[in-house]
Amino acid sequence: MADFEKPCDDDMIGTPRRRREGGLIGAEEAFMSKKHKSGEPKLSVLRDVTEAAAIEQYWHLADRSKARTPPKDYKYVEELAHLQFELIKLQEWVRVNGLRVAVLFEGRDAAGKGGSIKRITESLNPRICRVVALGTPTERERGQWYFQRYVAQLPTKGEIVLFDRSWYNRAGVERVMGFCTEAEYREFLRACPLFEEMLVRSGIYLIKYWFSVNDEEQERRFQERISNPIKRWKLSPMDLESRKRWVDYSRAKDEMFEHTDLKKTPWFVVNADNKKRARLNCIRHLLDQIPYQDMKPVEIEVPPRQSDTGYKRPQMSSQRFVPEVY
Repeated sequence: MADFEKPCDDDMIGTPRRRREGGLIGAEEAFMSKKHKSGEPKLSVLRDVTEAAAIEQYWHLADRSKARTPPKDYKYVEELAHLQFELIKLQEWVRVNGLRVAVLFEGRDAAGKGGSIKRITESLNPRICRVVALGTPTERERGQWYFQRYVAQLPTKGEIVLFDRSWYNRAGVERVMGFCTEAEYREFLRACPLFEEMLVRSGIYLIKYWFSVNDEEQERRFQERISNPIKRWKLSPMDLESRKRWVDYSRAKDEMFEHTDLKKTPWFVVNADNKKRARLNCIRHLLDQIPYQDMKPVEIEVPPRQSDTGYKRPQMSSQRFVPEVY
C-alpha cells in the first residue's frame, strides 16, 4: 500500500511524509498515538474532516486563469482545492448558459466511484449539481421501458447530474446475476447506443467513466469495509457475490464496451488502484470535457439590519435551548 493511502498518510504525493502542524492534523496524530481497538473506524471520519479543513486553507491559492501542470511533488489536498475551485466556475457556466450535463460513474465495486462523486459535489450547489443513485426497480418500473426511470432523472437546463450507477446495470449486474433475460440483454446492447446518441443530439453533455481496480486492491477495500462500521453499509451481499464472479463481470464489461464505447459516446477508464489519484484525474478530465469560462461573481453588498422599532426578544427561559455540552 502506498504511503498516502495509510491512515496516517502524507498529503504530499510522491514525497516522504510531511511534518504536520497543529489543528485537526495535529489532533489526528494525537488520536493515532492511542491504541484504541475501534480507532480505525473513527480515523476514517477524522481523515475526511481533516481533508475538508485542509482544503479551506488553500482556497486563496486556487484562483488561476488557466489550467496548470501540477508539480511532481504536488500536495493532494492543495490540488484538490484547485480542482474544486474550477468546478465552481464550471457550475456557474452551466447555470448561466443553460447547459445540461450527465456524468455516469460505473465500475467495479469498491473502485472509488462514491469517493470521487463526493469530492465533486462537496463544493457545489446541490440545486445545480445533484446525484442520482437509484435502487432496485419497483414492480411498476419493471413493467416500463427499461430506460424510462433514468430518463426522468436526466438534467434540465442549467443542471449537472451525476449518476452513481446508471442504465448500464443491465449490462453488468443484471446480465451476470441473471436478473434479465438474454433477449432483454441483447436489446439493451442494440438500443443503448441509439438512446445515448439521442441524448447527445438533444444537446446533453454525456460523459461516461469506468473505474477500474485490480483484484488485490478490491479485496483490501472489501476487508476494510467489513471491519469498519462506518463503511460497512457500503458492502452489500451483491458486492460479495460480484467478487465470486470476477471473471464473469470482466467478460460482461468487455462486451459492453464493444457495443457502447463509440466515438460520439466514449467510455473513459479511470485507473482507480490509488483512490486519491483517481479522484484528481477524474475531476481534471471532467473539467476538460466542457469548455467553460471564468464567471466573475456579482459583488454583494450586505444591507443594514432593520432597526428594532420596539421589538423585544422573548425571555430565554421561555425557549428550549440545546444543551451546550461542547
